[in-house]
Amino acid sequence: MDTGDTAWLLAASALVLLMTPGLAFFYGGMVRSKSVLSTLLLSFSSIAIVTVLWVIYGYSLSFTADIGGGLLGGLDRFGLTGIGPETASATIPEFAFVAFQLMFAIITVALISGAIVDRVKFGGWVLFAILWATFVYFPVAHWVFYFGDLEVDGSGGWIATKLDALDFAGGTAVHVNAGAAALALALIVGKRRGWPKEAFRPHNLPLVLLGAGLLWFGWFGFNAGSAVAANGLAATAFINTQAATAAAVIGWLVVEKLRDGHATTLGAASGAVAGLVGITPACASVEPIGALILGVLTGAICALAVGLKFRFGFDDSLDVVGVHLVGGAVGSLLIGFLATAAITGGPEGLFYGGGLAQLGKQAIAVVAVGGYSFVLSLILGKLVDMTIGLRISEEDEVTGVDITTHAETGYDFASVGASVISPGAVPPDGRDERTGTRSVNA
Repeated sequence: MDTGDTAWLLAASALVLLMTPGLAFFYGGMVRSKSVLSTLLLSFSSIAIVTVLWVIYGYSLSFTADIGGGLLGGLDRFGLTGIGPETASATIPEFAFVAFQLMFAIITVALISGAIVDRVKFGGWVLFAILWATFVYFPVAHWVFYFGDLEVDGSGGWIATKLDALDFAGGTAVHVNAGAAALALALIVGKRRGWPKEAFRPHNLPLVLLGAGLLWFGWFGFNAGSAVAANGLAATAFINTQAATAAAVIGWLVVEKLRDGHATTLGAASGAVAGLVGITPACASVEPIGALILGVLTGAICALAVGLKFRFGFDDSLDVVGVHLVGGAVGSLLIGFLATAAITGGPEGLFYGGGLAQLGKQAIAVVAVGGYSFVLSLILGKLVDMTIGLRISEEDEVTGVDITTHAETGYDFASVGASVISPGAVPPDGRDERTGTRSVNA
């Protein structure tokens, strides 16, 4: 085992864990003040739920030898048995790898919640998160991230080792996966009361920017940590992550300026997240100039894609579909154009003389993961809705899910100004969601 590799992976694991509170702030700032605590808790609870599942059976199902066909692991590591301080995986203790991959599972589940905030039951969310992690995330993580040992036991996830699609840090397994599930849940839960006619403005844009900043910071662990070593590949992923994210901010803001006449702080934060999503699968496949191209395209495309919900009539509250499903798909597909052997050591994209073969593999991976997640999420979501229910009552939605579900409010308005506001009351606010724009309008 290598102490440098181990130290870097443990640090990267902590960085990825920080992304989930960052996501909570990012989402929390975008909702109305009467839903901020509920939104934060949906993300924060994912840490507890997924950690318990991961220790019991999640890691084993994701990262042990196939029970057949590269579709799912077995239960050899049930309860993390058989792993000790000296058990090695490559140059690191296996427990370090267990911890790193756990953080991926946590944030993938948390990402889904942004599509259904303001109106979802906490208990319904908890049950869905348990079922989705078990039947969707763990199998897909095995498909994409488990390389196994084909020479020893023939095992390995089918996307990773049989299809040979490239996904370095989770464009399909994390973002397409969560985005497709978000779309399914948004369809099941239904529209927020008053959407799309009523304005739903972000109640706290500084909180949004704080969350985006934490996500950007933590994402270096997400992408560079996926090298599972302190080496040149990690450094390549690091610089590509920074380049693509910066370019995506510019791409999003240019679209906003041309379309709406103004660039916004919400757009800058959203563009950064879109760029991070897009470069995730490609950070170890493209050169820095390719990362810039990928970033600006992803930012611009996602800025346009957030308007799809108005065209098709599904209420994706915080644009999980437009940013994560679309951004993850765009980043994964662009590998088929921008991958270079100078970075990958083998596969090349169309622009580097590789033909259409790699693009075809990327497309199959995107469709397979997205389709599987969407269909299973519809089934699991319907099951939860038919049993304990997924949506709060209309009266509770009007009053605010924070006070009705959690008996708390995010802000003590009674201490501001001379008048006293009753516990269930909140100041009027909302978020303007006109077709194709995420700008804030008074």
